[in-house]
Amino acid sequence: MSTFNSKVALKGLTTEAVDQRFADIDRMPVAQLAALMNEADSAVPTAVQAALPQIVPALEAASTRMQSGGRLLYVGAGTPGRIGVLDAAECPPTFSSPPEQVFAVMAGGPAAVVGAVEGAEDDAIAGAAAMDAAHVGPVDTVIGITSSGRTPFVVGAVRRARELGALGIGLSCNPGSELSVVAEHGIEVVVGPEFISGSTRLKSGTAQKLVLNMFSTIVMVRLGKTYGNLMVDVRASNGKLRERAVTIVRTITGADREKAVSALTQADGEVKVAVVAIRRGVDAAAARSILESTNGRLRPIMEGRA
Repeated sequence: MSTFNSKVALKGLTTEAVDQRFADIDRMPVAQLAALMNEADSAVPTAVQAALPQIVPALEAASTRMQSGGRLLYVGAGTPGRIGVLDAAECPPTFSSPPEQVFAVMAGGPAAVVGAVEGAEDDAIAGAAAMDAAHVGPVDTVIGITSSGRTPFVVGAVRRARELGALGIGLSCNPGSELSVVAEHGIEVVVGPEFISGSTRLKSGTAQKLVLNMFSTIVMVRLGKTYGNLMVDVRASNGKLRERAVTIVRTITGADREKAVSALTQADGEVKVAVVAIRRGVDAAAARSILESTNGRLRPIMEGRA
């Protein structure tokens, strides 16, 4: 049962402020509403750009841990948690990464992904316990995501992650947040008041997705999961991705379609194996062995350094 007796410190949060530009949106025509929302959203990339001095060192630290075999964990509640789930879920098909390498912890558990779990975000102890349950350790990176920067579940999780030796990063949309205090790296993307006051699924959510895009993409690039900007670790699990794999093999090797398809078939759909097999004139098993000598990195092989 809900209670209104406990006070939650929301006063002074920019994400809770009321922007008078949007005070009459319930009286506006659709075209004006769309234009006004688009204008508001255009401020988000600029806010992310302003936070780059906070984002870059956090990315460098996370990449170092990932290269040592660490995992990337997103922790959130409500919309930020769901954004973490979404970003993590895209890593296996894009980079053929194991599901446990990048994953999300949601306040309230899996049921909270599609429905509200009352009070879950207010439980700091549960956030800490979730880090213990995930066996968080020194090579791991934990990114706590909360628009307000004060969500107890997230703050508790990041605090406990650091106690366990993990890299703790806090991503929020308010300056001087509590989360930034407990995190080793505090990232504050200040997007200002929302189109609908307090509805942080809007600008704040967009900002969070942009930053998580950076983390999941850049750490994977640093792990050798791309060759240039080509998705060479793509998991060819459907027709579109199989065709993409063929195109990538042909782009890198210059092979005709028939040769690329044959190499991919023998390589069980693994793009890098097919590329090395064609380039070196070897079978798939030998190509895998060559890739193992470079920890799966294609660049040194293509440049003749392996």
